[in-house]
Amino acid sequence: MNLNIYLGLLHQGEATLAESFRQVSEGHGSEPDIHFLCQTLAKQCDRHEEVLLPIAERYGKDTSEHEPERLHAQGLSETRSGPVGLLRDLQDLYLLASLVDVTWTVVNQAGSALRDAELLAVVEQCHKETEVQLSWLQTRMKQAAPQALLVAD
Repeated sequence: MNLNIYLGLLHQGEATLAESFRQVSEGHGSEPDIHFLCQTLAKQCDRHEEVLLPIAERYGKDTSEHEPERLHAQGLSETRSGPVGLLRDLQDLYLLASLVDVTWTVVNQAGSALRDAELLAVVEQCHKETEVQLSWLQTRMKQAAPQALLVAD
């Protein structure tokens, strides 16, 4: 069984996403909605990691370095400045959240095949919240794009 690989990816993905939300919150603190919502979403990712722990203890959590690097995403190590920087940072968050989202989808399929009610309940809760994160990020990018792309610095 290889479910442990994807549980490891989820654990690492949620941790990376939480840290990246915090990085964007701090780097773009002058934007109140960015600051507070990114902090809230980071805490949500932390909770996802917590509720995933009992599942990972049961099936294992492979965070092995033998996994291909292309399956792992790097978080934001620093934020960019200005309106274009904000837009690019939001886009990076969107890419990270998309990776987490599709990983929840894959784990959901495994949970269905296993008929594991506990796993499915965790996936349902966390996956819905990840979808909301993606929706907010997309909406915020749409809001930021005209200013960032059309107004001179």
